[in-house]
Amino acid sequence: MTSKHPPSSPNSNPKRIHTSPSEVLVVPQLEEEDYDEAYYDYFYDEPGTIPGTLTIGKDAKPPQIVLIDYNEHRATRVELPTPEACIPYLDSESVSWVDVRGFGSEDILRRMGVVFGLHPLVLEDIVNVPQRPKVEEYEHQLVVITRMVTPHEKDGGFYTEQVSFILGKYYLLTVQEEPETDTFTPVRDRIRTSKGSIRKNGADYLAYTLIDTIIDGFFPILEDYGERLEELEDEVVIKPTRKTLEKIYTIKRELLTLRRAIWPQRDAINSLIRDGYDLVSEEVRIYLRDCYDHCSQVLDMLETYRELAGSLMDVYLSSVGNRMNEVMKLLTVISSIFIPLTFIAGLYGMNFNPDASPWNMPELNWYWGYPACLLLMAGSAIALISYFWKRGWFQNFSAIEDKSFTKE
Repeated sequence: MTSKHPPSSPNSNPKRIHTSPSEVLVVPQLEEEDYDEAYYDYFYDEPGTIPGTLTIGKDAKPPQIVLIDYNEHRATRVELPTPEACIPYLDSESVSWVDVRGFGSEDILRRMGVVFGLHPLVLEDIVNVPQRPKVEEYEHQLVVITRMVTPHEKDGGFYTEQVSFILGKYYLLTVQEEPETDTFTPVRDRIRTSKGSIRKNGADYLAYTLIDTIIDGFFPILEDYGERLEELEDEVVIKPTRKTLEKIYTIKRELLTLRRAIWPQRDAINSLIRDGYDLVSEEVRIYLRDCYDHCSQVLDMLETYRELAGSLMDVYLSSVGNRMNEVMKLLTVISSIFIPLTFIAGLYGMNFNPDASPWNMPELNWYWGYPACLLLMAGSAIALISYFWKRGWFQNFSAIEDKSFTKE
C-alpha cells in the first residue's frame, strides 16, 4: 500500500556529483482522493500470509538507483542501471550511499536484497508500507525505519512516506517510498561541495545527517499549522460556520498523523543512542542526542497544537450556542411584543352583539373605537419595547444581524 503521487519529471542531473547543479525538489499536487490516502494506518499482513511476502501497489513507481560514493577528497554520483552495478563500490573503504527511489519492481528489490544480503523480513518491512518507525540489528547491518514528511505547498498539508535505512560499515542503503519528493537535497549539496564535515566521516554520520534532515522537515510543516490555527481562532470567534468545523477536524486529523509519525521515531533515535550498536560510533551518538532533542521539540509543538485544536472545537460549539441564544432572545422579544397585540385583536374579534346587552362589547359602537384600539395596541408595543430596551435586551442585536444572517 503506497501513497499515490503524480509521475515525476525525468532526472536531468549529470553523472558526476561535483559537476552537477543543485537538485531542485518539485512538489507535485495531490488530488483530493489521493490526499486522503496519506493517512492510512500502519501496514498489516493478511492472516496466513507467508513471511517475506512483498505487497507492492499497482501505482508504485519503478525504482531509480542513485549511488553517491565519496571520501574526503572526491565525490561521485552515478545512476545505476541494475542493483548488481553497485557491488564494486561496496568493497571500497569510501562511503557509498545507495539511494533507491520507489519500489515498483519486485524483481529489482529482491536482487537488491541479494546484493546487500538483506533478510527477507527486512525486505518485507522496507516494501510493505507504512511500517512503524523502529531500529533492528542484524549481522553486520543496522536497519532503521523512519517516516518523512514534506509540505504540500499549494493546498496546505503534507506528503508522508516511509524511508528505510540499512547501515553497513562502509555503505548506507536508503529506500524511499516515492521518488518525487524528499528532504535530502541539502545533504546532497553538502556532499557535492564538501561543506561541513560530512565527507570526513563514515556511513554512520551520513545516516545521522539524513535522519536529522527528516526530523527538521517537520518544523516548517508545524509552522504552517500554527498560522492556520491562528486564522481559525479569529474565524471561530467572529464568524463560525460549518466549514470552520470541517477545517478544525481536518487539522486535528493531520496533527494526529504527524504525532503517529514522530513519536516512535523519537524512540528509535533513543535506541540508537543508548543501545550501543557497533555500527554507530560514540561521536555520532553525541550528534544523535541533538536529533533526539529536535524530536522532543516537534512533539511539544504537536501536543500544543493538538490541545489548541481541541480548544477551538469547544470555542466553536460555544460560539454557535451563543449565536443561537441571541437568535432565541430576539425571537422571544418579538413574540413578547406581539402577545398583547394578538390578545387585543383576538378580544375585539369575538362575535358579541352589543344590541343584546350593554355589556356585550360596547366599544364596538364608539365613534373613535377603531383608532382607540390601534392606539392601545401601539402603546402596548412601545411600552414593551421601552421596558426591554432598559433591560439591555437589544444591545447585541446589531451583531446578530451582521454575523448570524450574513450569507457568505
